[in-house]
Amino acid sequence: MITLQESLRGLFYAPFYAALSRNAFAAEGVEVRFVSSPEPSKALDALINGTADIGWGGPMRVNAGYRDVPNADFKCFAEVVTKDPFFLVTRDAKPAFNPADLMGLTLATVSEVPTPWLCLQHDVRLAGCDPDRICRITDRTMAQNVAALRAGEVDVVQLFQPYVEELVEDGFHIWYAAAERGLCSYTTLYCRDAVMQAKPAEFAAMVRGLNRTLQWVHAVDATALAEAAKPYFPDVPMPRLIAIIARYKALGIWGQSPILPRAGYDRLLKSMVSAGFVNPGVPYEVAVDNSLAEAAVRAG
Repeated sequence: MITLQESLRGLFYAPFYAALSRNAFAAEGVEVRFVSSPEPSKALDALINGTADIGWGGPMRVNAGYRDVPNADFKCFAEVVTKDPFFLVTRDAKPAFNPADLMGLTLATVSEVPTPWLCLQHDVRLAGCDPDRICRITDRTMAQNVAALRAGEVDVVQLFQPYVEELVEDGFHIWYAAAERGLCSYTTLYCRDAVMQAKPAEFAAMVRGLNRTLQWVHAVDATALAEAAKPYFPDVPMPRLIAIIARYKALGIWGQSPILPRAGYDRLLKSMVSAGFVNPGVPYEVAVDNSLAEAAVRAG
C-alpha cells in the first residue's frame, strides 16, 4: 500500500482526483490510501516522519527540503501540472499584459503558498522592473483578496480556480493567465528516494496509472474530467466546474505524460533563485528522477 498526500485542495490538480475516482492506481495493482496535509507548509513533514510515502506538490517543496533538511534525498518523479495555473484578475479589461504594467498598482498576491509569487516576480524582473517596488498585499487569503477586489480596495488579485471563474461570471476580467509564460514545472509526485527504492513495484504501478490518466485527460472533453473531479469539489456548481476545466485544458497546464522536462524545472528554479528562496537551488539531475515516468510511457 502507498499513502498519497495532497498538499491542498485545488482544481488544477484535477488529473490526480480523476486517477483516484476512476481507480487508475488500483487498476495497475497498487492500493492507495489518500490523505490531506493539514496545511501546505506542513506537506513535507509527512514524508520526513514517514506518515506519507508520496506527496503531490511542486519542485518548490523539494528545493525547500534540500535547503532545510539535513541529508535530504527528495525526488520529483512524475509531473502532472507543467504550467503555472494561477491568474491575475482585475475589474476592467486590459490590453495585452506586460509584467511592467503592475508597477504603480496595488497587487494582492497569494499567501497560502509561495510559488505563484516566486514565478510572477521573475516575470517582472524579466520585464526590466524591480518587483520589490510593487505595492503588494501579502498577508490575506485568496478569499479575502477576492472580497477586496470586489470592494475596490485593490487593483489586481492573484488567484487560482474556482475564484477566477466566480469573478469572471460577475463581469471581472482575467488580465494574465500565468500558464502563458510557457513550461514552468508546478506539480509532481515527490518522495524520499529511500522510500522509492523500498517500494519499486508500487511506485512503478502508480506512475503507470498516472500516465494512463493523463492520456485519458487529453482524450476527453471538459465535462468528463469535471465529472471525475466533482466528488472532491461538491460545492462547485457543475457548469462552473466545466468552465474551469475547459479553461485549464485550453491553457495546456497538464502534461501529455508524467515525464518532467528540464525546461519547465529550470524555469521554476530561476524564479526561486531570483526571489532569494533558494541559492543556488537543486540541479535538475539531483531533484528529478524520470526513470519511472519513462518506463510508463514505454509501456503505453
